[in-house]
Amino acid sequence: MKLFDVYPLYNVTPVSAKGIVVTDDKGQDYLDFYGGHAVISIGHTHPHYVQRLKDQLDKIGFYSNAVQNPLQVELAEKLGAASGCEDYNLFLCNSGAEANENALKMASFVTGKSKVIAFNNGFHGRTSAAVAATDNPSINAELNQQHEVVFLDLNDIKGFEREISKNVCAVIIEPIQGVGGLDEPTTAFIQQVASLCKENDALLIADEVQCGFGRSGKFFGFQHHNIQPDIISIAKGMGNGFPVGGVLIQENIKAKYGMLGTTFGGNHLACVATMAVLEVIEKENLIANAQELGVYFNERAKEIPQVKRVKGRGLMLGLEFDFQVADLRKKLIHEHFLFTGGAKDKTVLRILPALNITKQDLDVFFTALKTALS
Repeated sequence: MKLFDVYPLYNVTPVSAKGIVVTDDKGQDYLDFYGGHAVISIGHTHPHYVQRLKDQLDKIGFYSNAVQNPLQVELAEKLGAASGCEDYNLFLCNSGAEANENALKMASFVTGKSKVIAFNNGFHGRTSAAVAATDNPSINAELNQQHEVVFLDLNDIKGFEREISKNVCAVIIEPIQGVGGLDEPTTAFIQQVASLCKENDALLIADEVQCGFGRSGKFFGFQHHNIQPDIISIAKGMGNGFPVGGVLIQENIKAKYGMLGTTFGGNHLACVATMAVLEVIEKENLIANAQELGVYFNERAKEIPQVKRVKGRGLMLGLEFDFQVADLRKKLIHEHFLFTGGAKDKTVLRILPALNITKQDLDVFFTALKTALS
């Protein structure tokens, strides 16, 4: 049997990793400034994380949601305290796509409506409703296109005012767009969106799959804008590589048995992985570090004349050039041994490192970038 060939792959085979250093099968070290799409939040094989998972494996790794799992309760309490979202309830699943799928389904359950407003260049996953709310025809099959979704430009308040009254169940928005290329709504726009959602009985879903868990310099990206979403979807950085996703649902939205469900979601290992991440984020003060290094990154980027602008916040960053960055990424990985990311906007180089990197790590990155650009 062969693999279903859907990924263009770099000719690199990692076999071990520690911190932001990834080592391949030839013994070559690479510095990871991409974290596998913002997944590695506390560094590869962080000792506290590894020990927590090992200890849990010695006890029990999995049982279904048909029985009590006190780890889920403990995780919900830790997550509420760390994020300031104690007035939400937590549903655990396995991925960002599942989180958004369940978030959209919840909005339809609650409102009795089916239309969704999403935004151009957004990305919400590859499951049925999540991919339908993703502005990329190449990943939408005919089946997905049966969902009723309207796409608007970010910050198009007139368009939003026009559409929000038309039987909308949910508005889904990334506080910082990931795959699209680090574009953001303005505070004025997202506050108006939140207000108009309430006026029109639509639920506001903050897609925090990529920008959550401290990456933006606050626990959640929406917290930069002083709003309160009805539903928050989370994944990527919450498990540091272990497949975990979740949906935070405001307490005024009532649960019913059978409304949502999952086999693997919230399993014992997933809970422990996420709690380990929360514990490291708190102990090492990583949200403040992300904020501080975001400022330092912007300062260093000013030294490079080819950079048109820096996009994003904290350690969810993009460098915009006036050329497509595919060849630059190849040069960085093959000549300077640095992992970076691309975006739907082909002129943006995405930087999504672990939240415990240092200024010295960024200095290495910028030295290599200057050389590659020269």
